[in-house]
Amino acid sequence: MDQVMQLFPAFLLVLCRITSFLVAAPVFSTKTIPGTVKVGFGFFLTVIVFLNVGFDKPVPTDGTFILAILREILAGLLIGFTAYLFFTIVQVAGSFMDMQMGLGVANIVDPLTGVSSPMLGNLKFMLQILVFLSINGHHYLVGAIMNSYKWLPLDNELFRTVASGSLTSFLARTFADTFTIALQISAPLVVSMFLIDLGLALLTRAAPQYQVFVVGIPIKILLGFAILILLMPGFSALFQTIFDQMFAALDKLFVIVGNRTP
Repeated sequence: MDQVMQLFPAFLLVLCRITSFLVAAPVFSTKTIPGTVKVGFGFFLTVIVFLNVGFDKPVPTDGTFILAILREILAGLLIGFTAYLFFTIVQVAGSFMDMQMGLGVANIVDPLTGVSSPMLGNLKFMLQILVFLSINGHHYLVGAIMNSYKWLPLDNELFRTVASGSLTSFLARTFADTFTIALQISAPLVVSMFLIDLGLALLTRAAPQYQVFVVGIPIKILLGFAILILLMPGFSALFQTIFDQMFAALDKLFVIVGNRTP
């Protein structure tokens, strides 16, 4: 019993990191998964991590234990948030496409996240989830949170890393990179819609009797869906590229928070 009580604080710290990771990580944080399933999965995953990694060093249970809990929660949220940033790429790209096609006001409720999202963004987000599950990406995420203890043990200095500013610059750079990728994904359709708008403007100057606002919106929607169908076969390779960059960003995050060189 004495040995169990010595290991129990370390088990609680591992549970805090795992559960906070599941709250922010893609796929695992979806609202379609019941809360009891998330709690049970987090507990059993904590047991597996605790038994595989091994935490022989006793954790002090004085006033610093509260800071250790906050530190572990922050670590789990950082790992999950970094992974989730790359899943928002398709939603941002879809909002750009919807705006140009005239579907900007036709937002729908995403059943996975429970928030309002653009139509094309929601469609591509579901496709991205399917591709992610087909390549066993959720296994890689579980492996990432397990390997995080090699870079960020329980007696880490995460607060000092945050205070140094390196973590903030990494998150800002990652956010900028994901926004750039979203612009690149939406560029073909956005440019096509701009050329269609330019053609309609020339048509208005040449034949003012045409009601461009009546004719232009259906034309933009039909041509937008036609272009989207042409781009659809390349989405699988595009999603895999996004996932590769996501795992590379996670490796870079572990290097930064671990204060090590890759």
